[in-house]
Amino acid sequence: MGGAQSSAESATPSDSDIVTAVQAGDREAFGVLVNRYQGRAFRLALRVLRDEEQARDVVQEGFLKAYRSLDRFEGRSSFYTWLYRLVMNLCIDQKRRDKSARQVEWQDEQSLSVAPGAIGDPGAAPPAEPIDGLHRAQLRKQLAEAIEALPDDARRTFQLREVDGLAYAEIAKTLGIPKGTVMSRLHYARRRLREALLDAGVVEPEGAR
Repeated sequence: MGGAQSSAESATPSDSDIVTAVQAGDREAFGVLVNRYQGRAFRLALRVLRDEEQARDVVQEGFLKAYRSLDRFEGRSSFYTWLYRLVMNLCIDQKRRDKSARQVEWQDEQSLSVAPGAIGDPGAAPPAEPIDGLHRAQLRKQLAEAIEALPDDARRTFQLREVDGLAYAEIAKTLGIPKGTVMSRLHYARRRLREALLDAGVVEPEGAR
C-alpha cells in the first residue's frame, strides 16, 4: 500500500512541470494550476477587497494575466508567489478605483460588531458586556483606518506579513525587494499604527498603568 501511495504522489505533476508543459504548447495543462490555486487566490482577494464579486473578477483576471504572460515566466519564484503578486496588484488597483469601498467596509464592521440596542435605544435589553463589545468594534475600526492610511508600500508589506502570514524572505521575493527593506517597512508600519491608535485614545501609552 505504501508503494502505491508513493507512486500516486510521484504521479502528481509539480507546478514547474505544468508550467513547462504549457510553455511547450500544452495550454490545457494550465487548468491544473487554476484548480490547484483558485481557492487560495480567491481567499486572498476576498480578504483585501471584502467583496465576493470583485474578488472573483480579480482572480479571473489574475489567472488570465498569468496565462498570457506564462511564456515570460522564468521560474525565479514559485508559480503561486508569482500569481500572488499579480492578484495582489490587481486588488490594489481595484481598491484605488473604488474609493467608496473603504467607507462601506467601516459601516459593515460596525454593524456586525455592535449588537442591536447597544447604543441609541435606552429601552432595549443591553447585550452581554456592551462596553467590551464597543471597545473591540472601535479598535477594529481605528486599526483598519490606520492601515488604509499607510503608504502603499508599507501597507502591502504589512498585509503580507500580518494578514497572509508570509515570512520575511517570502515577502521580499513577492515584492522584489531586499529582506532589510521588508523589515524597515514593517517597523515603520507598526510604529505608524501604534501612533494612530494612541492619537485616537484606543490604546494607552506604554507605562500608563
